[in-house]
Parts: sequence; C-alpha cells; structure tokens
Amino acid sequence: MTDTPERPPLPDRLSADPRSPHYVAAVFEHDVGIRLNDKERKDVEEYCISEGWVRVPAGKTVDRKGHPLLIKLKGTVEAFYR
Repeated sequence: MTDTPERPPLPDRLSADPRSPHYVAAVFEHDVGIRLNDKERKDVEEYCISEGWVRVPAGKTVDRKGHPLLIKLKGTVEAFYR
C-alpha cells in the first residue's frame, strides 16, 4: 500500500502570486493544470472558473516593480491536477 497524500480541492479562484489573497500554498504542492477553451496553458498566473477568465503575462513587459504585466483572457476555464 502506498500513502498518497490527499490533494486539496481546487478553489474557484486561484493565484500563483504569494502576495495575493487568492494564493493557496497547499494547492501548489501538487502540479496544477489549466485548460482555456479546451487548450492547455502553462503560463497562467491566476484563474477564476465561475467568471471564466485567466490572467497570463503580456510578453516580457514588466511594471515598475519588476512584476510581469498580465492580460485577461476569457473563455471556458477548467482546472485539474496532473
């Protein structure tokens, strides 16, 4: 028998930025995948399933604090564990 740790349920809204109130460290202990309009994306910084959007970096553009500028893409969002 193997002891596999239980994965926490994926929240409706999740952010990869530790400064965000939507950041959940327990979720990032596992590999999370995001599908937008049936295509898997690997560059998602934040998502909301109920509102149907993801935020991704806008190229190499950064703000004055050095954080990437994010753009919002809308569509059908699915979150899953790999």
